[in-house]
Amino acid sequence: MVRGKTQMRRIENATSRQVTFSKRRNGLLKKAFELSVLCDAEVALIIFSPRGKLHEFASSSMHETIERYRKHTKDVQSNNTPVVQNMQHLKHETASLAKKIELLEVSKRKLLGEGLGTCSINELQQIEQQLEKSVCTVRARKMQVFKEQIEQLKEKEKTLAADNAILLAKYDVQPRQESPEDGGNLTSTTENSENSDVETELFIGPPEKRFKRIMEK
Repeated sequence: MVRGKTQMRRIENATSRQVTFSKRRNGLLKKAFELSVLCDAEVALIIFSPRGKLHEFASSSMHETIERYRKHTKDVQSNNTPVVQNMQHLKHETASLAKKIELLEVSKRKLLGEGLGTCSINELQQIEQQLEKSVCTVRARKMQVFKEQIEQLKEKEKTLAADNAILLAKYDVQPRQESPEDGGNLTSTTENSENSDVETELFIGPPEKRFKRIMEK
């Protein structure tokens, strides 16, 4: 006959409950004894019946085993106390950082012009002032960068001029300068060019007619 599976719930019948307790108590005490003998383990077992009767088993001394258990539990709790406190501190710090990050994200969206529907007049004025201050800071930094770049270009120009002077001195080359005579000659040449009339028109016919035509002009 196949034995059915026992349901894990309270047995309502008092007689059946007492019989089951007696059987399983004896089996549990037997298992505790076997465990202590076979595995050389220190085992202590305490059972109270539904009527309050004590049943116990100890492989050595029940009192010594209980004291050993209390000491071990106390040591474990004392060792775990710093860890627990540290974990609580980390949880609190994590929650605080998460809240700060959320506030920063909200502030960032408002500075970008998002989520302004719930802002009051004072909040909008504060955002406007903050943006104006940021723009002034950016402009000041831009001007500073421009000045630094100009100074760098000036220094580079001085360096190039010095290198050019060294090269001119090395090859004994003088910089070309425009003399007054060159300027006068250029002016005279220009004036002569303007005053000179060159006949470039094509004329066909006897010389008398050509001379007459020139005189008419």
